[in-house]
Amino acid sequence: MNDIIHLLPDSVANQIAAGEVIQRPASVVKELVENALDAGATDIQLIVKDAGRTLIQVIDNGKGMSATDARLAFERHATSKIKSADDLFALSTMGFRGEALASIAAVAHVELKTRRQQDDVGTFISIAASAVESQTTVACGVGCNFAVKNIFFNVPARRKFLKSNQVEWKNILTEFDRIALVNPEIGFRVLHNDALVYDLPPATVRQRIVSVMGKSFNNHLIPIDVDTSLVSISGFVGKPESAKKNGVAQFFFVNDRYMRHPFFHKAVMQAYERLLPAGEMSPYFLYFKVDPSTIDVNIHPTKTEIKFENEVPVWQIIVAAVKESLGKHNAVPSIDFDTADAPDIPVFNAASSAALQPPKVNFNNDYNPFKSTGGSSYRPRQISSDWDKLYQSFEKKEIVEPDEEIEPAPPVVDLPTIEPEESLDASIFGTGNSGVENGRYLLQLKNRYILTSAKSGLMIIDQRRAHIRILYDANYANIQTGKGVSQGVLFPEMIQLTPAEAAILPLLDEDLELLGFDLSDLGQGCYSVNATPAGLENQNVPRLIHNMLYSTIEKGCDAKEEIHHILALSLAESTAVNYGKYLTENEMQQLIDQLFLCPDHSNTPDGKCIIQILSNEELERRFR
Repeated sequence: MNDIIHLLPDSVANQIAAGEVIQRPASVVKELVENALDAGATDIQLIVKDAGRTLIQVIDNGKGMSATDARLAFERHATSKIKSADDLFALSTMGFRGEALASIAAVAHVELKTRRQQDDVGTFISIAASAVESQTTVACGVGCNFAVKNIFFNVPARRKFLKSNQVEWKNILTEFDRIALVNPEIGFRVLHNDALVYDLPPATVRQRIVSVMGKSFNNHLIPIDVDTSLVSISGFVGKPESAKKNGVAQFFFVNDRYMRHPFFHKAVMQAYERLLPAGEMSPYFLYFKVDPSTIDVNIHPTKTEIKFENEVPVWQIIVAAVKESLGKHNAVPSIDFDTADAPDIPVFNAASSAALQPPKVNFNNDYNPFKSTGGSSYRPRQISSDWDKLYQSFEKKEIVEPDEEIEPAPPVVDLPTIEPEESLDASIFGTGNSGVENGRYLLQLKNRYILTSAKSGLMIIDQRRAHIRILYDANYANIQTGKGVSQGVLFPEMIQLTPAEAAILPLLDEDLELLGFDLSDLGQGCYSVNATPAGLENQNVPRLIHNMLYSTIEKGCDAKEEIHHILALSLAESTAVNYGKYLTENEMQQLIDQLFLCPDHSNTPDGKCIIQILSNEELERRFR
């Protein structure tokens, strides 16, 4: 019987490794820029074409490589970062596995030009699908110049499943932002299709955050600086008024490496307890410095998840640090007794207190408010003694006004009635002894739920979810038919988009126009909102647009139908009636009418329940 176990060829093994390391063009950008940082570069240039499909080029002024090192760098597990297993527990560099360049070369055409400071000429290497095509000497500057072309050219299935250029470009910017924010002392330039996107000179941490995230962040940053034996934490958190539901900039960095840590995220949000509305989160940019031996960065292929040895103590330090910074900068409501306008409290002096007399109150002991005296202005109320009129009112069943005028009783408001044949199915709400009920009583509970009777029991409707369902159907229909009503604004509002948001906007431009938005590009990520859909007069339009953009970014969708769904749902959630809103009976009636006209009135577009019915049997059981 023949043996069935055999070693894979290097080309196949490299493609398998590439599947772990290189998931999309953004992965190439991450690996190449991190290598440039490890090489000691102070100026890095990133050139991208067609969102990385055609070209990803990284040029740095690092220390470069010799001809032998340049060739060996593309072999698997070849690295200059570690020499023994003990080095894994004292990492101070970004890349250390030695698979990045080998994985990139396995799925793309790669060209490298590199030279060291002490060399007169550099080295040029051309590799395609792990095969070295040529290696020659070349004249070039000090550092490395990597050009990755035609990614996944030999893996058609991987290339086919890449997202649209807008989505892939946004992913590249996300990876770049994480690197740029943690390396403010490094200068960066980013070009996409020959257009300059970023030009970031060396700066402070605060200046780099403002340059990357937008000028609006400058007024909302609160500094944090804590130094303990376990960890040193620095950076910034956002003021409570900067909180948002979607697209919140939240970054953790440990030893100059980006990380995701849900446990520490909860610690930051714990510090904002009772300062933020439900569902909103504040931005933060926190930089950790810890002993490398107390963390493990090798638990995930992308090295974005890091295990801490002392997670619970660090969690407590984070909560205390954020709360202290919020308190110092008056982000937490407090009472300050040391203000300059505080009144002076006199000091008690026993010697002078003997001369002080308590105040005297003068009053008339003979005063009686129920006696009518000549000197009193009091007049008792005169009651009519005509008893015949009172009996006449009983006989006529009418109320006869007394001698003195009194305020009439408030009019009785009739509940609105709904004829079942108008809009609602009578089978839903049941029938009475004389057929279909002529009306339905409505009750709003805790300004959140609408209670009404139904054939099978008590119907409870979530008012916000019901409104979301109604608005979603209307928005989706407007996008599909292009009949959205647009309303021009007298004074256009300005909205500043980050490069990631500006990258995704062309993907949504047509759909936003169908909804009723009209945006004009003013350059450098600034847009003017010239028109909005009718009914958004009291809405924060810039925040609304931000929410829709980030909803699309977070989903990472490419299909047109999915984009239509996200836009319609995001707009509905932003404009729907909130919990705590008092509704009149007519408003509740109209909401129910419109809800039951929707094809699916039981659930929201994202699957949340709108209606619950407490059955008659359940009610009877509870009252036994």
